[in-house]
Amino acid sequence: MSAKSYASIVGANDRIIMAVIGIRNQGSVHINRWCDLKESHNVMIKTLCDTDEQLFDSRSKIVSDKTGAKPKTEWDIHKVLEDKDINAVSIVTPNHWHALATILSCQAGKHVYVEKPTSHNIWEGRKMVEAAAKYNVLVQVGLNSRSSQGVREAVQFLHDGGIGEIYMARGLCYRYRDSYGIAKDSEPPAGFHYERWLGPASWRPYNTKRSHYCWHWYWDTGNGDTGNQGPHQFDIARWGLNKNEHPVSVFSAGGIFGFRKDVSSPENMTPGKMVYGDVETYGRDITSQQTPNIQSSTFQYGDGKILEFETRGRFTNQEGSKAQESGNLFYGSEGYLEISGDKWNAFHNQELEPFAGSAESQEAQDAKHFANFLDAVRGGKNELLNCNIHEGYYSGALPLLANISYRVGRQLKFRGENEKFVNDPEADMMLTREYRYPYIVPEIV
Repeated sequence: MSAKSYASIVGANDRIIMAVIGIRNQGSVHINRWCDLKESHNVMIKTLCDTDEQLFDSRSKIVSDKTGAKPKTEWDIHKVLEDKDINAVSIVTPNHWHALATILSCQAGKHVYVEKPTSHNIWEGRKMVEAAAKYNVLVQVGLNSRSSQGVREAVQFLHDGGIGEIYMARGLCYRYRDSYGIAKDSEPPAGFHYERWLGPASWRPYNTKRSHYCWHWYWDTGNGDTGNQGPHQFDIARWGLNKNEHPVSVFSAGGIFGFRKDVSSPENMTPGKMVYGDVETYGRDITSQQTPNIQSSTFQYGDGKILEFETRGRFTNQEGSKAQESGNLFYGSEGYLEISGDKWNAFHNQELEPFAGSAESQEAQDAKHFANFLDAVRGGKNELLNCNIHEGYYSGALPLLANISYRVGRQLKFRGENEKFVNDPEADMMLTREYRYPYIVPEIV
């Protein structure tokens, strides 16, 4: 065991000292969750890190109000990782930073909780798996349904043959979104370390519609809604199918629908509406986003079983008896099962009333997922994690495969044993990216 790995060991009664890296939007959720676990799990946030210093005061206040201790603030991740007091980090950066931040943290001997999707591309996700193993640290992926009592019951019911032999799983990601609009390039706001925020991505001028939160809709930083909300339902689908492997084929098609194609005259432009992420949307106005808002994806595994996934970002009906917008459906030889949030119901054949299902009350799954990470760190065992990096990687690869098929415009055959496409150099190039120096995910971690 290396010195760094040894330093990561936390005694049963020792306080777990944490840093949160990325404190906007979902980062605030992480801050609140760790603070809420202060007494029950003996955890303390020592440092908040973000490339946008304008967030420091408001996020520090959350920690101070909840715990009585004011955290340090830092915009440079390297300085955070140099702190030997910190046992674990919570990574809530944009997707294109997930892998590098995780690998750097592993190399520094820190345990990691990293948000979904696991990585921005498939190759770097594999490097995250290798880094966790090499440096003997725990890496939990934020697929919090893994800690849901209801979802765990449903998956066990499926694996026990509750609806017979499962032949297909279906994931739903119905998230209505207005246009995020367009903007001219400009100078970054004061206190925003934009070059560091870009990190591994190619250099381009600052643009507010490609920055905070809007980064989801551009290929160099995000993965669209298929890779945003989608990973939760992809994970449940793969888990329910009991597939600890890659699919052998994928086909994905879609596009950007429902928005105007040209710039309207100023008097006809839709007034901005503030939405989640602290950004404005503009109805059906023109958008500069690159990722599709409508996308259908189909995967097949070696034994013929099918995983379907549907992303709909415009007007839509719902599916299932509970009118799910984000959920899962499983089809078997004896009936079907639906999962919505923490709840599930199973139906025999074409009967309208469920014959099995979850209890009405379930504890919040995300709170349990954070607690599970701390329990595993204190227990020092990878098997205690509800969603270790290996599980997160296989689930996270699915939306990435779908997006590659969508971008090349054809069905792809995939060899899981060496994680390459069959006779398709163009698609293979999208398994990784060209990293911008010095923000390079290394070949040897």
